[in-house]
Parts: sequence; C-alpha cells; structure tokens
Amino acid sequence: MAMRQTPLTCSGHTRPVVDLAFSGITPYGYFLISACKDGKPMLRQGDTGDWIGTFLGHKGAVWGATLNNEATKAATAAADFTAKVWDAVTGDEVLTLAHKHIVKSVNFTQDSSCLLTGGNDKIIRIYDLNKPETEPQEITGHTSAIKKALWCNNDTQILSAADDKTVRLWDRNSTEVVKQLSFDMSVSSMEYIPDGEVLVITYGKTIAFYNALSLEMIKTVDAPASIHSASLHPDKDFFVAGGDDFKLYKFDYGTEEELESYKGHFGPVHCVRFSPDGELYASGSEDGTLRLWQTAVGKTYGLWKCVLPGLRVQSCFHQSESPLGAFSQTPSGLSCLLLRSGFCLATLP
Repeated sequence: MAMRQTPLTCSGHTRPVVDLAFSGITPYGYFLISACKDGKPMLRQGDTGDWIGTFLGHKGAVWGATLNNEATKAATAAADFTAKVWDAVTGDEVLTLAHKHIVKSVNFTQDSSCLLTGGNDKIIRIYDLNKPETEPQEITGHTSAIKKALWCNNDTQILSAADDKTVRLWDRNSTEVVKQLSFDMSVSSMEYIPDGEVLVITYGKTIAFYNALSLEMIKTVDAPASIHSASLHPDKDFFVAGGDDFKLYKFDYGTEEELESYKGHFGPVHCVRFSPDGELYASGSEDGTLRLWQTAVGKTYGLWKCVLPGLRVQSCFHQSESPLGAFSQTPSGLSCLLLRSGFCLATLP
C-alpha cells in the first residue's frame, strides 16, 4: 500500500501566493521566502515552514521574491513600482530601487553584488548593490511585460521570459541577444538549474526542458492540466508541476512517467520549487497558503516522523496559543529558530 502524502500547510498570507524561492544550505539550514499579493513577503525555515519574519514596507502586491545563497539578503519585486533589498537576518530594508512600472522579477548574482530586475516596463535592469547611487545598466528588446529574468552561465549571461511569447538569452556585457525561443503562447514560468545548465519552461499544458546555454530542446512533457510552474529535482531524478486543477504532479525525469499527483490546495497552484537538498518541494497557491511536500513519502525529515508498526515515539510537538487566539501545534524548537532573527515580528501566522 502506498504511503499517504501529508503536506505541511504554512498559513499567514491573506492573498494569493505567486512566487517563492529557497536559499542555499547554510550553517543554520535553508530558508524559504514567499511573495504574495498581500504585499507582505514572508521568511520561513525551509525544512519545517516555521515562520521567522515578515518584510514590511511595500505598498502593493509583491510579485517576485528571492534570497541569496547564504540567506543573508532578500529581494522583492512589487506593484508599487519598486524592487527592495532587505537584510534577511534583521528584516531591515536596505535599499529601495524605483522603477517606471510594476516589477515582477528579482535575482541576485552568485556573489550578491548585483541585482537583476524585470517587469511591466519591458526593461531588464542590472543594479550594482555596492554602488546604489549609480544608474542601473538597462537591457531592452522585449515588446511586452517581462515575467522572469535570471542570471545564468556564472552570471555572464541573462535569461528572460516575457509576455511577447519569447525566452531570450542575453550577453551581460554586450547586452545583445545570443539566442531566442519563440512560443505560440506566453510562458507561465521559468526555472534555471546551474548544475547541468538546464532550463525548465512551462506554457499551456507543456513542461519543456532546454539546455540553458544553447537553448536546444532536451524534451517536453505534457501534463493533464494547464501548468503555471514546474521544478526539477537537484539530482534530476524527478520534476514536479502545479497549475489550474489545484494538483501537484510528480514525474520521473528519465521516463517522463507520472508517478504521483496530490490535491491539497483549494485554488490554482502558482509556484512550485524543490528545496536545495531535494528532500521536499514547496508550492504556493491562489488559496493564500504555502505547502511543503515530501519527495520521498514516509521518510523521517523535518517535521515528518516515520513510525514503524508496533513502535511508539514521544511527540516532539507542544500546544501553544498564538496571538490570534487559536491553538496550533508548533515544534518545541521554534524559539531557537527565532533567535537567528532580529525582526520586528508582525502577527504570527
């Protein structure tokens, strides 16, 4: 009998969750940031979903969010025509970068010295965070709003996806287009995997895999529903996808066989990403929640405890009352996680 998938539900947002990103693995574990239309991006412990803090300052929906590898910096893209850089340890706003229209995408270089942005004004911008007073380098060419802009090839090139139904590979120095893909519909998401230089693109019901440097197609897989986001496992054994039918799908990357599908959300799934260790994947939905799902169901990991028949284990949870007056189960180690942060804590989700 197959074991049942039991996702961890992370509440707290009040509007649809539209983007999420993991940090790399740090001495404190790894972390997860979520972008939401409620304008309040949140930082969580990546393996448990425990809330650490909320970045307060945007005056509009937040469309994009990212962390640097060390989880010391965060960046957000919003409908208030700004991108913001944050200290991810204290929660303080470090920098506000004014734009001419809604910002949809933010991405750090590997050394966190530069920030890449893209949005509805059709312009890709490169900000030198060591010289915030200088004007950003601008790259033009897209004819519609940019949905995603990502560094690739050791930060020497840039990948962008826009509503003009193209994905473009740019040279950072010359700002010229190196390669371009054209589709018969807008791309809904794009993920870049540096290890192996793999690009994951979704459009309609299709999940497509390309070589990120040549933009040569590797394979395409058709899903049962319109897909908004897909993510490839770090070991490239599996990939997951979510979309209009509220489900999360897991496929074997080699055989393209659908292995599992789970319905946990109560709205379309807007974003999905694997954790850096590949042990779980996170999803964000129209229903305002994040959910964490195990890659290998039944494995003891994070808050999931595998109990063999006939054995008893002592619970690692205790009951605590939240500021909202509702009782919830929280891990007894939560207090040590909060010691990492100097956030001015908002209402605890």
